[in-house]
Formats: sequence, structure tokens, C-alpha cells
Amino acid sequence: MYKTAITGTGVFTPSQVITNAELVEAFNAYADKTNTENAEAITAGEVEPLQHSSVDFIFKASGIEQRFVMDKSGILDPDVMHPQLRQRSDDEPGIMTEMAVDAANKALAQAGKTAADVDAVICAASNLERAYPAVAIEVQKALGIQGFAFDMNVACSSATFGIQAAADMVRSGSIRSALVVNPEICSGHLEWRDRDCHFIFGDVATATLIEREENATGPHFEILSTRCATDFSNNIRNNNGFLRRSRPDGVEDRRDMQFMQNGRKVFKEVLPMVSQHISEHMTDIGVANTDLKRLWLHQANKTMNDFIGKKVLGRTPDDGEQPNILQDYANTSSAGSIIAFSQNSDDLHEGDLGLICSFGAGYSVGSVIVQRHS
Repeated sequence: MYKTAITGTGVFTPSQVITNAELVEAFNAYADKTNTENAEAITAGEVEPLQHSSVDFIFKASGIEQRFVMDKSGILDPDVMHPQLRQRSDDEPGIMTEMAVDAANKALAQAGKTAADVDAVICAASNLERAYPAVAIEVQKALGIQGFAFDMNVACSSATFGIQAAADMVRSGSIRSALVVNPEICSGHLEWRDRDCHFIFGDVATATLIEREENATGPHFEILSTRCATDFSNNIRNNNGFLRRSRPDGVEDRRDMQFMQNGRKVFKEVLPMVSQHISEHMTDIGVANTDLKRLWLHQANKTMNDFIGKKVLGRTPDDGEQPNILQDYANTSSAGSIIAFSQNSDDLHEGDLGLICSFGAGYSVGSVIVQRHS
């Protein structure tokens, strides 16, 4: 059995940004347009008028100030309200592959490794642009990696589940190393016409290189333990899928074809599940809350992270102990905790302990306890 380590991480950030003010302007224009088109039905009490959004509402509900996206023009067009991405031929690299390759190359560079040092690629994301061939295999080919690759999806927990899968294979000796990539085009599954959630998501891609610790050539984080758990719930759901056209109303523009959640139930049910999961994971391997120097949590909502941080540490986290990046990136599904880790880990010292945790639809939760080595 080999010790495993995270030796490199990388983040691809899209060039386009949507501020809350831009988003509110577009949504309110859409709401006014829709209300005008349905004026008679609204007057008759048959249809509820759409309410305006606001910058204050968005920030108070989420802590988000902006988000990066692959295409802002379609999202901000009141007649479109979704990203418009160029149709690519089958001979071109997919857009998720391009994003993942950028992040992966950064992770390899940080680790001081090349494609020849990697044996496997796992593409772990909340949505994949096609059913097959696997996006991971396309990423593998683009990077020139030998070995094997596969896709996996556990929604917002995909990255930590992917890290556990990679670490288990490295630990057993079946491979030397694996790249876990998380290309998330969340703007594609968000319903931008829904005031309650139109501000939640952004786009990004992250990559994590997991290796045998003995092969690490620089500062790294030993993976002390990983743990995953799931508990089925309909409170976060997207009903789109390949059987859509086979059902009588499957091709209609239905609300449930995009991201849906019952926010109040999610908050009430997920937070205790995640807090208990982390606490039990730490207890089982002998890590006290006073031992943790950093929490890199799933970046869904600032209030949720503040709650979990306080539960885990037994006090309000000090500045820097539980870094949030969602004010800049918004919720990026599985990639959020990896962005936080990648951007807020270099300052830790030899022997410092930290915990990466992601959670979401499923319900699902994955945690990774790591230790810094110089």
C-alpha cells in the first residue's frame, strides 16, 4: 500500500464576467417583457407576474458578487436567457475538454510532472456534454496520457468522490498517479429566467493531480483519509436526459429540464448531514477540530459555509480558516472546493492539517483530510 498525495492543482477561469448588476438588469428586462406579454392573464389572476430581482437580494441570499461564464451575451439577452456556445464538429476538441486541459496543464506544471507521469484521467463533473465517448478519454488524448480514463458524476460532490477513487487506485498500487478534472459549465443547466436561482452558478474548470507520495518532487499535501456518503433526495434535481424525447411531453420547454432545488429543505437537511459526516470522519482517524488549520468547503452559499465551519471548529472561524471564493466565482458545483484549496493552501506549514469537503445533490458529501509537507 502506498501513501498518496495531492501534488498539483490547476484552475481554468473563463474570460467573461457577469456582475450582479448586469445580471439584474437582464433579468428585470426579461420579467418586464414576460409580464407585458401576459398582461391579460395577469389581470385575470390566471398568471402570477414575475417579480424583479436586485443586487441586494442576490448578495444577501448567497454572498455572490459576480460569476465567470463561457458566454455572457446569450445569458444577458432577455430574448435568450441562456449561454450560446458554438456548435463544434466531431473532429474538434469539445469545450469541456479545452477547459479541463488548461486546468490539467497547470496542475502538472505545479507538480513538476508531465503527461508521461500520469496513468489515469477521471473527469468528474455535475454535467457532461455528451453520453459517450467519455469526456475523460478525450482529455486523456489531448494531454497525451497513456493508461485509461473515465467519467463520473455525483453532482456537486464529483471532485471529492473523484479524488477518493483516484487515491484508492494509487494507494493500492494499480496506478502511479491520476488527474481528476472538473470542467463545470454550470451556466448551461441554470434556469436564468427563475428569480430564485438565476444568480447561483458560474463556469470554471479545476484539476487535481494525485500521486504516490514517494514520487512528489515539491511541496504537497498527503491524503490522510477520504470518505464519501450519499442519501437519496429529490430536493436538488435536473430531469433532463437521453430519454426526454421518448416521453409525450419530453421535448417541451419544461422548468424541470434545468437546475431545480427546494432551498429551504436543502438548507435544513444538508447542513446537519455534512456537519455530522465531517465530525465522524475526523473522529474516526483521530483528528480534533483544534488540529485543523484550514477548511476548504463546497462553495454554494456563504451562510451554509459559515454554519458548517462553526459546527466543525466549535467556534466562528477566524479570517482565512475557511476561505470563500464564491463572491468571485459563484457556485461552480464540484469545482468550488478545489478552487478554494488551490488558491488558499500555499501558506500552510509543514504538518498543518486541512479538510476539503464538497456536498450537494444526491444528497452527497465527500471529505478529504490532508496534511502539508514541504
